[in-house]
Amino acid sequence: MTTAARDNSVQGADRANTRPLGDTGMAITPLGLGTWVIAGSGWEYSWGATDDAESIAAIRHAVDSGLNWLDTAPAYGLGHAETLVGRAISDLPEADRPYLFTKTGLIWEEGDDRTGPPRRIMRPEVIRAELESSLRRLRVDHIDLYQVHWPDTGAVFVYGGEGEGVAEPTPLEEYWQLMADFKKEGKVRAIGLSNHSVAELLRAEAVAHVDAIQPPFSAINRGSAPEIAWAKAHSTGVIAYSPMHSGLLTGAFTADRVLAADDWRSGSADFTTGLPANLALVDALRPIATRHGVTVAEVALAWVNAWPGITGAIVGARSTTQIDGWTGALALELTSADLDEIATAITTTGAGTGPSRA
Repeated sequence: MTTAARDNSVQGADRANTRPLGDTGMAITPLGLGTWVIAGSGWEYSWGATDDAESIAAIRHAVDSGLNWLDTAPAYGLGHAETLVGRAISDLPEADRPYLFTKTGLIWEEGDDRTGPPRRIMRPEVIRAELESSLRRLRVDHIDLYQVHWPDTGAVFVYGGEGEGVAEPTPLEEYWQLMADFKKEGKVRAIGLSNHSVAELLRAEAVAHVDAIQPPFSAINRGSAPEIAWAKAHSTGVIAYSPMHSGLLTGAFTADRVLAADDWRSGSADFTTGLPANLALVDALRPIATRHGVTVAEVALAWVNAWPGITGAIVGARSTTQIDGWTGALALELTSADLDEIATAITTTGAGTGPSRA
């Protein structure tokens, strides 16, 4: 099936409930499934052990529930999440397959400790190899949205048997031109930047159009509002990550919950010293959820998608049950009074940082 035919199909979603992803020609549902949480244990930012069969079932359930895009990255489980995505969608008819969004630039190289942090590397030879690996794991001939995970910082590296060396950071203009080249070659359909500042977005835009950005954004973490405003002004799509702030805004997290030692959240201030304020904000969302007959998680997601410039939000899930707890946000539209009430709660509780109202 051609790309045009695929875009004209429903792709498992009601096209009336989609939003244009910038000027890419893709229309996406306001929610997409994120695969960070299903990547298993044994790596630096793991959420703990997972069951592969359950993860694949969750991916399929997300598509069956009407979500028409999946977000993943080679960094999630050192390729494991991409492999699971590839297995989950491999036997779906072309017209029913979701869009696939993945990333590049967080590298675990040969000899690295799997439990150590990745290196932020955008060296051309490394990224070309990583793109080919992602295509192989996902079992596709092109990627719908290919994103730079983080700006290159340079790093000590061991790569391809070359021994240890020191890489200077690859200039943004150089790695963004490489991403544009991938697009011209047909290996990727659209290109994006994740975790890049407005100043960096301006530099990239001077080289090639930024099709999409992926910033963190939630009722707790509102610091990316300037990047979202920039994107809105430049016909650039925005897919927000961590809209439920790593589970804090689900309504299920409690002060006495003990996180596993291999769960990265156990060392985060948002789950320790900042937890009281964050849970107070969650409590303020409960009356709004009750009025609308939805879950707290769905209110949190609808709040993100009500922010001007946001195209969609990435939501993680380990099981079909978890997905069922938030897909109602697809149809939830918060009123102006709801948004004012949430803004007041943000100010009163002191939760997070950034503007409380657009």
